[in-house]
Amino acid sequence: MPDLSITIAGIEMKNPLTVGSGTYGHHGRFSQFFPVETMGALVPKTIRPHQWPGNPPQRVLEVPAGLHSSVGIPSIPWDQFETEDAPRLKALNLPVIQSVIGRTEDEYAEVVRRCTDLDAFAGLELNLSCPNLKQGGLDFGYDPDAAYRLVSRARQQTDLPLIAKLAPDYSSLVPVAQAIEAAGADAVALVNAPRAMCIDADTLKPMIGNGVGALSGPAIKPMAVYMVWTLYRAISLPIFGMGGVATYRDVIEFMAAGASAVAFGTVSYVDPMALPRALRELEAWMVQNGIDDVTRLVGAAHDADFERPQSRRVA
Repeated sequence: MPDLSITIAGIEMKNPLTVGSGTYGHHGRFSQFFPVETMGALVPKTIRPHQWPGNPPQRVLEVPAGLHSSVGIPSIPWDQFETEDAPRLKALNLPVIQSVIGRTEDEYAEVVRRCTDLDAFAGLELNLSCPNLKQGGLDFGYDPDAAYRLVSRARQQTDLPLIAKLAPDYSSLVPVAQAIEAAGADAVALVNAPRAMCIDADTLKPMIGNGVGALSGPAIKPMAVYMVWTLYRAISLPIFGMGGVATYRDVIEFMAAGASAVAFGTVSYVDPMALPRALRELEAWMVQNGIDDVTRLVGAAHDADFERPQSRRVA
């Protein structure tokens, strides 16, 4: 049988499939449809260093070829996460990469330190698409200087692998990725859901409670594949690819563009068995095509004479 195992940012995964944070189970409920250990790694719901209510309803709206949402990343109190969620996550028999977020550099540094002290995680995902209150609402993920400072602060707080989840912005994608590589990140994850809006033609008002939300699902997949392809050519860090993934063919597409691991997200709301089915079909496809190692797919869409850039890390 083909070898499906991969190692990304020092995290050993038995296969390259994972999930987008917040899209697969919460608070220990991870095996409602299939054993959570089926996947290569779990990325649970994002945690903050404090309780957070999230955005007002309506939070989720189905749209053609995707989902329009503005949940606001609600978070339970830290004490509850520490005493209830963290032990459940630590007991799972697969790598757990905890997603974290903050409103300021100090909050990011605090939650990274706290998660590290729990000794429960194989790595940490820094969600960089959060409004930076000290910069007038600018997201960390759109500003290379802000992203560099934030990742540098996080790096000082932990020896765990750091995966920076990037905003889907064409104009700043490469500069931000190069900045977080120099700051000491171990991998990148992309794409986060791009900003979007839906307006009710009868009321002439936004259909989401927060006004502006995000778009996820199949509609964004070609954009996401392009961004993975672009970053594979611009930085040396391994890539977690995501955005509209639904089938094994999507997994192949993202890996050929340069992703070492691929996350299922919105599809889980409509087809919770999509990931295990894709894993079986990926293995069958590899057998059929005589591919004995899944890592052979990574970057296969690039020219044969292409060489990836050297690391930009600052010593």
